[in-house]
Formats: sequence, C-alpha cells, structure tokens
Amino acid sequence: MSDPRQRRLVALVDGLTAAHVDGLLVTSLPNIRYLTGFSGSSALLFITPRDVILVSDFRYQTQIAEEVGDFARVTIEPQSLWTGLWQQLGQLSPLDVIGFESAHVLHRDFQRLLEAGGRWQWRPTVDLVETLRERKDAGELALIEAANGIATRALARTLPQVHAHMTELEVAGALEKALRDEGSEGFPFPSIVASGPRSALPHARSTTRRIESGDFLLLDFGAETQGYCADITRTCVVGVAEPEQREIYEVVRVANENAANRVRAGMTGRDADAIARDYIEQRGYGDLFGHSLGHGLGLEVHEAPRLARTADGALAEGAVVTIEPGIYRPGWGGVRIEDDVFLSPTGPKILTTFTHELIELG
Repeated sequence: MSDPRQRRLVALVDGLTAAHVDGLLVTSLPNIRYLTGFSGSSALLFITPRDVILVSDFRYQTQIAEEVGDFARVTIEPQSLWTGLWQQLGQLSPLDVIGFESAHVLHRDFQRLLEAGGRWQWRPTVDLVETLRERKDAGELALIEAANGIATRALARTLPQVHAHMTELEVAGALEKALRDEGSEGFPFPSIVASGPRSALPHARSTTRRIESGDFLLLDFGAETQGYCADITRTCVVGVAEPEQREIYEVVRVANENAANRVRAGMTGRDADAIARDYIEQRGYGDLFGHSLGHGLGLEVHEAPRLARTADGALAEGAVVTIEPGIYRPGWGGVRIEDDVFLSPTGPKILTTFTHELIELG
C-alpha cells in the first residue's frame, strides 16, 4: 500500500464504523487535500467503505485529473457542487446515516442537508479526519522540514537588510520576497513584524511604524511547500540590547529550549505547556505569558494537537508541534521564540535550525 492516500482511506473507514455512519461528507478543504491530493478551492468529497466521490467545478477539470487521478470518482459539476453531490448520492447503494463535519459546515449548507438531502439522516461528526492528520508520515515530515528550510534561509537573507528607520511593512516585504525567492508557495498567515512596544502584541499586524534603535523586533512568519507549513518566530534587537532586554530574552530562550527538548508523544498538552510555563513563572514573569505553548502544524498552520493549560489530550506520536513561549510587557515590548518540533518514537526532533542566541542588528 505505497499510496499514502490509500492508507488514510482505510483508517478513515475504520473511523466511520466507530462513528456508526454509512458515509462521510467532507467539506474541509485541508481534509479533502489530505485524503485525495486535490489542492483546489472548490470541492465536496463523499466517502463510504466502497466509494470515494469528489465533486468540483470546471476551473479545476485539468488540475483535479493531475492531482487525484483515478483515486476518486470525479464529477465536474457545471452548476452547483451540491447538485452534483445529490446526483451522486442517489446512485449509491442504500445509505441511511451520513456523517458531516460539524466544525466545517456553514449554517446555509446545513440547511441544504436538511432540505435537499432530507432523504438521509445526517449525523454530526468531530475530527474524524483531523485525528488522522495529527500523525505525520515520512512524506509529510519531509515537506514540513523543507518548509522550515525555506523559512530559515529566508530569515538569514532578510536580517542583514534590516536597520533602524525602516518600517515594519518594509521588513515584512523584504522577508516575504526572500520567502518567495527561497521557494515558498505562499504564506500560511500574514507575516508578523512588530517593533518596539508593538512587540508586546502577540498577534500584531505589521504597520508603517518606523523601527528605532534599541527596539525589539519580533518576526513571526511561515513558509509553505506542497501545502505543508512551517511556523517560526525570532526576536532580535535593532542596535545594542539593554540588560533588561537580555534578561527577558534569556528567560524565553531557556523556556523554549527546555520545552523543545523535553516534550514527548504520550504526554498531555497540559503537561507540555507546563514545561515552559513553570520555568517562566519561577523567574517571575508568569503573568506576562498569556497564550498557550503551541499547536499542531501540517496542512494548516494551526491544527491538532494543542499544547495548552486546558489541553488534556495526549500528544500523538508522529505529530509536529510548535514550541513558542513568550513574555510580553505592555508598552515596553515582548519576546517570543518559536520552533517546530517532530514528536518521533524516540523523542523530540527540532526541525527549525536557526540560532536561538540574541541577534543585534545594525
């Protein structure tokens, strides 16, 4: 069974049996890509133990043939994808209970299920595909590693260009050009370039603010290879770092190092989060670390599992997770250091190979 899609299909069919449904309607585009290889923006996928039916539109007629091949029965629908779906379902052997992805179905589409799809019983399901996606196979891991390589090379090309008086948007533009030059297919999320007091905003938007000498400069960005993401953060100082900046940076650096080297498959997301959080609290900065330690990474930049104080689920062997502790002092600035880590059978493997030492720019 060399085709990973076939292995995923077999595992999903087992999930359908456990969920007591005869088939599953998949509407999440990342889930559709994971199961079929189709990377377009318009599709419905229906799976039973015997059938794989993919409905798309004319724009993707050539692409879907190249990406999916004969893995699925493909229907190119000239009008509504839902019209094509109902036609296909009507031709299948009797179906009673059909699952749908409750986290991804809009209310208007749920109304379609109840009205046009009223001949079937619809049952909400949760994370049937997402649970499979947590465990990366060798091909997926290679793509995430490649995306990390793109991201770190782009950062190395960008930092020498940065100097005081540039705007955050200018730095973001240089970074995103470097990402494209290194081969990134896109940006998994808008690049965060935050300077000075704005570095205390964990999810800041890049602005026209001009960077001043002595500022923290936080860069949080990603790269993408065949749909798979990298997500990394580094914080630098433009000019010469002050002692307080060095002190807080060092606390975050050690928290990152501790968590990245001690996180393990099988521990809970809560326990993983505590590795970094407990250290930051011991150093007196616990109130300034308000977000979770990390999240899963793959076809989406935020996916299962969660590494958080409220996450009781076990981390799956084979997952790739982010480790991103931070300290944020409003009005002063903040530090975050983020790496991507593979939870291998023998322990964590850090995929992000960029220095953790404090870099002074200019």
